[in-house]
Amino acid sequence: MVKLYDDERLDYLLADESMKIIQSPSSFAFSLDAVLLSHFAHIPIKRGSILDLCTGNAVVPLLLSRRTQAKITGVEIQERIFSMAERSIEVNELEDQISVLLGDLKEMQPVLGHSTFDVVTCNPPYFRSPKSTEHNDNDYLTIARHEVYCTLEDVVKACKLHVRPGGKVAMVHRPGRLVDIIDLFRKYKLEPKRIQFVYPKRGKEANMLLFEGIRDGKPDIKILPPLYIYNDDGTYTEEARSIIYG
Repeated sequence: MVKLYDDERLDYLLADESMKIIQSPSSFAFSLDAVLLSHFAHIPIKRGSILDLCTGNAVVPLLLSRRTQAKITGVEIQERIFSMAERSIEVNELEDQISVLLGDLKEMQPVLGHSTFDVVTCNPPYFRSPKSTEHNDNDYLTIARHEVYCTLEDVVKACKLHVRPGGKVAMVHRPGRLVDIIDLFRKYKLEPKRIQFVYPKRGKEANMLLFEGIRDGKPDIKILPPLYIYNDDGTYTEEARSIIYG
């Protein structure tokens, strides 16, 4: 039986109740962006290696394990959330496929090596680090949402460091950072290849951005059809429902 601490709970990760994940309302619970990233990323099916930076409670590795037999490594900097990730992997008996490391993504080269992964995924902090007076009262949420321990450039630099030449980097972020993302990807020789804007519903502005680049790739970018999450009546669109519930 998995151990739960403080306000942790064991939730079903998938609609078919075949996977579980440890969450906590006060420290970390995954959201739709992680689900969309897991669906968007191009990953090897039979073999290879995948790295997930800012892995949180390992939601992206767990979801990716449904699509691939490749080895998956997650990196998380917050010790409590790292523990949730470890135990979430254990409760699903996926220790042979998924492993997580506690550490700073800026300092993982001695452990992970250089140019070793076929795919790198990341759901990074979205917002520039606020002034101390603007921090969330909850340090876990501040670190998860704001660039406290890593900037967007730190993230892109780490993606370049660890992905092999010709390998893919997939990221979810906010549309307001699109120009920054393109600039930084090209600065670190990650050529932008696919972009998809995510909208809460038709007639609304995009509130999420899915982005993929290839290390040392040739210029050529595809803008994918928009993804709408909700219909006007508040129900999921057919495409969103397919992604979320499989």
